[in-house]
Amino acid sequence: MFVNRKPYRYVRERILRMRVRTDDRRQAILDVATEMFREVGYARASMAAISARIGGSKGTLYRYFKSKEELFAGAMMAVMEEQAEDAIGLLDTSNPDVCSALRGFGLAYLALLTSSDAIAIMRAAIAEGANSALGSTLYTCGAERAWREMAAYIAHLHETGALRAGDAKLAAAHLKGLLEAGMIEPLLFGAKAWFAQDEAVDAAVDRFLRAYDYDGDAGDAR
Repeated sequence: MFVNRKPYRYVRERILRMRVRTDDRRQAILDVATEMFREVGYARASMAAISARIGGSKGTLYRYFKSKEELFAGAMMAVMEEQAEDAIGLLDTSNPDVCSALRGFGLAYLALLTSSDAIAIMRAAIAEGANSALGSTLYTCGAERAWREMAAYIAHLHETGALRAGDAKLAAAHLKGLLEAGMIEPLLFGAKAWFAQDEAVDAAVDRFLRAYDYDGDAGDAR
């Protein structure tokens, strides 16, 4: 029996077009929301103001995002994930130049954490702290993931004899503290960072490698 399949193709294509329009609309909302969060901060931004800037109704906005918290998380998640991915990509175990790899990671990490988006996220997370899971969600997808990868990288260096770091997670925490010292806290309070980023990274990596007895020859021998 012959079946005319044209209607099915038409329905499928229509569904695909609708899906594309939905994705485009969602991205447009995220773009406008990100812009507003940057301008006025999380606390002062409202769903009504965001929907007004988009040019639609607040009901339309709530069809895509159930709350301002969810919208903020969506707007900032892509930024955090993309930049964290860039930093993680620099931890190449096949690269024998450990100092260069750590320096590249440090520069990418500080660029992530000192960006206006990240500062806005941290301030919102601190303000909302006990009232929501916003902070922990963003941290898990961004900085925490990067440091889990760093701990794995340090464990690899320990196994090859390049570093003496029996507790890789603790060693990663020490590097994190060295990188952030004098850089993040002042920015959270609206003050200037104490050091230039390249200066801070160079000092942090140098002291970290000294503290964990870096042996470049052992690392190269793997």
